[in-house]
Amino acid sequence: MAEVRPFAAFRPAAGLADKIAALPYDVYNRAEAREVVEGDKYTFLRIDRPETQFEPDHDMYAPEVYDKARELLDGMITDGEYVKEDGAVYYIYELIMDGRHQTGIVAVASIDDYQNGVIMKHENTRAEKEADRINHVYTCNAQTGPIFLAYRDREAIDEVVNRVKKNEPLYSFVSDDGIAHNVWVIDSADDIENIRSEFAATDKIYIADGHHRAASAVKVGLRKREENPGYTGEEEFNFFLSVLFPDSELKILPYNRVVKDTNGLSEEEFFAKLSEICDVTEENAAYQPDEKGVFGMYISGKWYKLVMKKEFRNDDPVKGLDVSLLQDYILGPVLGIGDPRVDKRVDFVGGIRGLKELEKRSESDMKLAFSMYPTSIAELFDVADNKMLMPPKSTWFEPKLRSGLFIHKLD
Repeated sequence: MAEVRPFAAFRPAAGLADKIAALPYDVYNRAEAREVVEGDKYTFLRIDRPETQFEPDHDMYAPEVYDKARELLDGMITDGEYVKEDGAVYYIYELIMDGRHQTGIVAVASIDDYQNGVIMKHENTRAEKEADRINHVYTCNAQTGPIFLAYRDREAIDEVVNRVKKNEPLYSFVSDDGIAHNVWVIDSADDIENIRSEFAATDKIYIADGHHRAASAVKVGLRKREENPGYTGEEEFNFFLSVLFPDSELKILPYNRVVKDTNGLSEEEFFAKLSEICDVTEENAAYQPDEKGVFGMYISGKWYKLVMKKEFRNDDPVKGLDVSLLQDYILGPVLGIGDPRVDKRVDFVGGIRGLKELEKRSESDMKLAFSMYPTSIAELFDVADNKMLMPPKSTWFEPKLRSGLFIHKLD
């Protein structure tokens, strides 16, 4: 059973939600983050990326950087820019992108469920990436960016959500990227109990996005337990900030690849090797695959359709993923990319950027690009259920959850 609790959030005061809400910290590189926060006294990115408050060459992982994050957060609370909910509630967070609605429950999930496998993972995490968020959460004594979780649809939760959404929203705004954001409060005791009991009857919840944030939040919680040996399990540090979405409302975009060169092969040699693995046909326009086992490829100003031959396809939950097929039969053996996590000859482009971005990269700093068919939610669940791990950069979720709308304090 999953323990998914209501909580008393610190949240933006009336009229400030649209000014405070920010894209996740890891969407930006350092220069981009600095540009976004310049002259903006409200954006939460100042707190999520506190190195922007120092000189550009300042060590972004220095202790004083994390101290600045806490100073800024505490200042916003003191100044009344954040208010604390009177009691423990759930929130509904709806995002609307291109007419598609995605509605989740904002809550806190149990670090024990993460530890014991009720909360399922599909990616490995890297210690160096965790360290930054561990220091951020611990120093701020708060979780500021929600973990994106998914669950299999439950009719009783849908009933509560659909009914409460008929009320006036707590927040309603459209962000600069055109995404609509709406928030409602679920504060009825009966509704709170219904939601809590529905999640308690759920044996698996899945991390869709935010594996590093989740791992970092859990490690802070475990550290707090060591510092408080008499802990009861009820303390806030035993839980981490989450938004939980029903799987039917989620959409994964492709995570495309661009490659620096053809590994010393002439284009003729490269196409000859490709033809042993795929049926290759030239396309008249930019090509986005519309089924599994098919890839688009852009090279030397032309688009091609690559259809993986049947003998190379696989029913294994991981080996059968399109990202695995591309890596195992083309990127690895043909293009010489052994470990895509560290090889500088390959880069990854989120599907939200479109095929024009692949053309642009191939004509500037890269040589060729592959457009992918997106991994499905069912495939993600299948990998996690089998306690397996996806290759890196397998999924790209849109729209992105905003940081700063809900703060979970750890005491």
